[in-house]
Formats: sequence, structure tokens, C-alpha cells
Amino acid sequence: MAKTKRKGRKKTNRFTKLKRPGIIVSGIFLLIAAVTGMFMLSVYLGAFGRLQSKQELLGFKNATASLVFSEEGRIIGRFFSENRTNVSYSQIPDHLIEALIATEDARFYQHKGIDSRSLLRVVIKTLLFNDAGSGGGSTISQQLAKNLFGRNDYGLLSAPVNKTKEVFLAYRIENIFSKEDVLTIYLNTVSFGENVYGIEAASRRFFNKQVEYLTTDEAAVLIGMLKANTIYNPRLYPENARIRRNVVLRQMEKYDYIQPPEADSLCQLPLILNYSNLESRNPAGYFLVQVKKEAELILQNLDSLSGRKWNIEEDGLIINTSLSLDLQNSAIKAFNDHLPRMQRRLRDQYMTLAGVSTLEGIAQREMTRLNLTSRAGDTIFQRTFDWQGSYNESVTVLDSIKKALLLLHGGLLALDPATGAVKTWVGGIDFTSQPYDQILARRQLASAFKPVLYTAALEEGINPCQFLDNDSIVMVEYDNWTPSNYNHTYGGKYTLSDALAQSLNVPTFNLFLDLDFRNIVSLWENMGFSYPMKYAPAIALGTAEASIAETAVAYAAFANGGYKINPYTIDSIMTYNGEVIYRRPLHTEKARIISERSSLLMRAMLQKAIDQGTGISLRNVFGVTLPLAGKTGTSQNYADAWFAACNPSLVIVSRVGASSRAIHFSSGSNGSGSALALPLVALTLRNAQENRELAQRLMTPFPELPPELQRVLNCIELEERSIFERMLDIFKREDINLDRKEKEPAPETGRPSFIRRLFRRN
Repeated sequence: MAKTKRKGRKKTNRFTKLKRPGIIVSGIFLLIAAVTGMFMLSVYLGAFGRLQSKQELLGFKNATASLVFSEEGRIIGRFFSENRTNVSYSQIPDHLIEALIATEDARFYQHKGIDSRSLLRVVIKTLLFNDAGSGGGSTISQQLAKNLFGRNDYGLLSAPVNKTKEVFLAYRIENIFSKEDVLTIYLNTVSFGENVYGIEAASRRFFNKQVEYLTTDEAAVLIGMLKANTIYNPRLYPENARIRRNVVLRQMEKYDYIQPPEADSLCQLPLILNYSNLESRNPAGYFLVQVKKEAELILQNLDSLSGRKWNIEEDGLIINTSLSLDLQNSAIKAFNDHLPRMQRRLRDQYMTLAGVSTLEGIAQREMTRLNLTSRAGDTIFQRTFDWQGSYNESVTVLDSIKKALLLLHGGLLALDPATGAVKTWVGGIDFTSQPYDQILARRQLASAFKPVLYTAALEEGINPCQFLDNDSIVMVEYDNWTPSNYNHTYGGKYTLSDALAQSLNVPTFNLFLDLDFRNIVSLWENMGFSYPMKYAPAIALGTAEASIAETAVAYAAFANGGYKINPYTIDSIMTYNGEVIYRRPLHTEKARIISERSSLLMRAMLQKAIDQGTGISLRNVFGVTLPLAGKTGTSQNYADAWFAACNPSLVIVSRVGASSRAIHFSSGSNGSGSALALPLVALTLRNAQENRELAQRLMTPFPELPPELQRVLNCIELEERSIFERMLDIFKREDINLDRKEKEPAPETGRPSFIRRLFRRN
């Protein structure tokens, strides 16, 4: 048998077998390094958008909220594009800095913006495996870069590109700024959710305090929110926030910022917030609208003078206002005490059989006016205001209209009659759901108009002790219109002083006939009222319309000696660094609109209305002891209730009524000025009296009248007629028939004087 030759094995070197995989692995790593290097170089060179330069980083400025302060120095609001208030490093407590570093970047003081250990983790997880959620690699400086410039969308490369940009920017940031600066800028830019940016705004939002007063556990709550500001929001998810707070505290213990016993103690504390959201529940919401309008006008004027452009929402200005927050809170409390009770009474009135039918008819007419009749049965989802707490509900369009119609609205304004400074501005019952400002709404002034008419009489030389007839009159040419007193009595004579104090309509109308209508119109306009007054008998009883703001300006003239004031809200505006860029002049020219004599006499007559007349409940029911002069007003059918009062340091006006004049109380016991509007002022002032400092400022006594004016006011007792004579008077009313041409004088000539003489009472 032939031997077959065995094929021999190829000899191999065992080192070759080991070397080839090593070469492959090395090659892979070299390739990865090359690709990574090329990628990072392309990012650096701007292939995915240029990086911010050192100059741009140095010039970066946060949009900073402007802060609004009351006269007591308490913050009442912010104007912002981003709700942020910058603070300096010295204002940030050490334990807050320590909580931040322990939780977010333990080696912060050892690196130059890039932590190599964390960076390696980012390179492997994010760049190789495109794991955008890997996290854990960003230093505080890298997070700051993200906060300053955000992140862009690059598709699949979004995470690698953005992370790489942040690495380069973090390095630049740390070469430009000190470690303290980095921490300060970071804490001023980071978001805490709820449209809140920066540690100061967050501290005020969740704990209602400045950042320097945060305790260690409170600081830990806020730092804990940085991981996820919604999930760890202490208002929305308090248990999550408490657990996260304790994680932060344990990190502080781990890095020796606090000792174990302190950490144990702090972790046992309950989570207690003092949540303050001025944007959603602000006691001065209506007022801030006026402040912003006034501030923007001031800044526009400054812009034109200096050439610099100020932005109220971004420049972090300090706006000091005239508002007394103490008095404002007193007024808010008055609204909360009085109006819920009156609201229940109004709803009860419209729950009766007759009331339901009346409301249905009014609502149907309103639907027609709004062109909503076809949608009456449609269901809508709305936020419904209620004094016990607003709530969400599904209602039909018709029911929504009914709820809106039955809502009582009110406004209250207080000014300094000497300067025009706004001290209180409550423009409605709820700024969030009812933003229409009742201070600016024009409604029939009713008997609150009478002081204007009586002042016109004083200006014409008529004395307060002159008698006025209380005999009934029928205006034939005005559809037999006749004035009637509140108590429907007639007869006798009353002095001007008594007729005003008792708010008698018939004597007032007789006075109206006795005056030159042109003088009434002139005074009305000079006092600042905008309603175009035209001659009509009912004008005497207050059918002319006015706003609360206009009425306050008019009554201020009774308190300040006869001058017209211009209301204002802003005392000064400063930059965040304290530079004053605007200060209201201490002395401004005021126009005289009534004589000093008339002002002093009217003030004394209105004091009588408070102490003996329709405003007497201010004293004997509510116990208000402040020196005051004032007047109630009740419009036709109790549609609107008014009360205005003043003294040398305060003029205060309130009005209450539904949005539609068709909705109103059915009796004066609920709907009169003394029952519905006066309590708002009375409760406001009673609450203010309990504040000693505030009461002292408001307790300015009226100066003593000169002897000659005291004699003018020293009236004899009013002349009364017997009950029998008054009853007879009802059957012998005097009819007055005015020729159409004579009863409506041309605006430029007024009412002819012979007509006035013709109907003068004998």
C-alpha cells in the first residue's frame, strides 16, 4: 500500500493570534477618537451654529422683572416677560450654595467647567449610544450654558451637539467668570416652573420671603426642584417634594456640609409652605393695571429726554407706589365681609316665583342682545366666581348668563385729597375672573350728585340756611314727571343744609329750578366729570352718570379747599442698583374749581349728613370715629348704591350694583346707598382704625370754620307742617308746564333767567 502524504499544519505564532484583535480594538478606538474629534471640531467651528463669544457671554443680561412696592415698602406685584429677580452672591445664604453643590456638582471647585469623570460617562452614553436621558454629566457651568442659551433641535444629533456645545461654553464661562459669579448667574437663571425664574422669585413664590432668609430645609426644597420642577413642585406634589428635599439634605451630609444629627433632624421636619402667587391672587390686581399704564407713560417720556429705551418687563426696575397696602387689605376684608351676605340676599330675591320669572325675561333679552338665542341650550365649561371659592362647572349658555346677571359688583377708591395719591384701589370682586374695573365704569350718580348741585347754589351766593319748599311738583311737559322724597312725604320748608343731610328730592328739585343751569354744567365739567350733561328735570336727582374715580376727584375739592387733584399711583422709579430715574414732584400746580368759602361750607354740610343724616349708620352701627363728611346715593329702582366720604387726609368712594340695571334689590333695606355701599367704606375705615399708625394718618380733624362761616351755618330749626297739611298737599300738587323751547335751553346759552324767576318759590 502506498503511503499517503499527510498534509502538514501551517505553523502560526501565538503572539500573532493575540496581536490582531488588539490591533482591531485599537483601530476602533482610534476611529472613535478621530470621529469624536472631528465631530467636536465641527461643533466648535460652528457647523451646527456658532458658539457665543466671550464678549457675548460678558454682555449677557437676564430679562429681569420690575418690582412694585406699596408705600410701606412691601412688594405688591411684578411686571415681567420672565418672572425673575436677580440677587447678588452676598444675598445667597451659604447653606443654599452648599445644597446646590452637594446635589448638582460635588467637584464644582475642583474643575474648570468640565468634570472629566462625568464627561467620560456622557461621551459613552450620550455620544455613542445617543441616550439623551443619561444625564449626570453636566456640571453647574454646563447647566448654566443650557439655561442661558437653551437647546436646539438637530434631529438624531440633538443630544450630542447640544452637550458638546455646553462643554465648550462651560469652559469659556469659567475662564471669564469667577466661581462665585458662576453660582450667582446660575441661581438667577434656573427655572422653577410656574413661569418662575431664579432663586429669589422661587423663594418669594413658595415661601413668601427673600432668599437670604431661607432656612436650610427650605433651601433644600428649592434645590430639589432643579431635578424636575413639576414632579417636585411642593405645592402640586408635596410628598414628592419632601422626599426629594431629604435626598438633598443627605447629599449635604455626605459631603460634610451638615452633620448627621442635623440632617436627621431636618429630614423629620414637615414640609411647610407660605405660597404667594401675586399673579393669580393679588390684593392689588386692578391697581397694578393703572401702575403699569402710568409707568409706561413715564418711561416713554424719559426715553424721549435721554434717548435710552427702558423696558418695564425686562429691566428690573423698582417702582414705588402711593398705595397703602394696610388700607388696601382693610378694603379687601370689607368686601369679603359685606358683599357675600348681600349677594346671598340678591340671589334669594330672584329665587322666588316672581323673581325667577323676572330673571328669565332679563336673561332672554340679554341673549338676544348678544345674538346668542340659538345657543341658549348649548353646554359650556366655565370658571364660576363664588365668594366661598371659585369652581369649574358645565352649564348651559342661558344659565351662564343668569349667573353673570345676578353677580353683585363693587368698587372702592381712596385718594389723598391734597396730593391725588391713590391709597386704595379695589376695582372689583375678583381680578382674575372679573377684570373689568368698576372704578372706571360710569353709572348714574343718584344723590351723590347733590353736593355738586348744592355747591353750584353756594357759588351763586345762596346760603346754607335759606329755606327750600318741600311742596310736590308735576312737570307736565315731561310726561307728568314728578320728584318724590324717599319717604314719600311732602310739605314744609327745609334749609339747604337739612335738605342735603336728609337727601330730600323735592327741595333739591326746587333748588335746581332756582339755579342757572349753565353754572351747574360749568361746575360739573370743571370738577372733572365726563358725562355730557343736558338739561332735564331728573338731572337734579342724579341721573347724570359718573365713575368712582371722577366722583373721588370731585369730593376731594370739598376736603382740600376747592382744588382739583390729578390722581397718581407712582412716587418714584429706580433701577435695580438704586439709581433714581423718576421722582414725582413734591409740589404740582392745582386748579381752583370752587371758592374756598363754598368748599368750607359744603364740607360742613356734608359733615352734618354723616353725623345726623343718611350717613349716620357710619357712627351708630359701625362705630367709625374718624372725622368725616360724606353723602349716600341710591339710583332709581336701587340699581346702584353709592357712598362718598372725605376728610383733610382722605377721600373714599364706593359703589355697588349688578352689571345690568335691570337686576337690583326690591327695597331700600338692602339696595340703598346706606345699606349696600356705605358698609364697604365703614368696614374699611373700622378695620383701619384698629391699625394705630394708619388710624393716626387718617384721623386728621377738620380745621375750625372762620367765625363768619359759623354764623352762616347757624340755621334756625326747619319749618314743619302738620301731618294733615301734608296729606292735603298731595291733592294740590302744582303743575308746571314749560314751553318746549324754554325748557331745553341751547347748550351755549343755558336756561333763560326769566324762566328761573318765573318758578321761584315764594
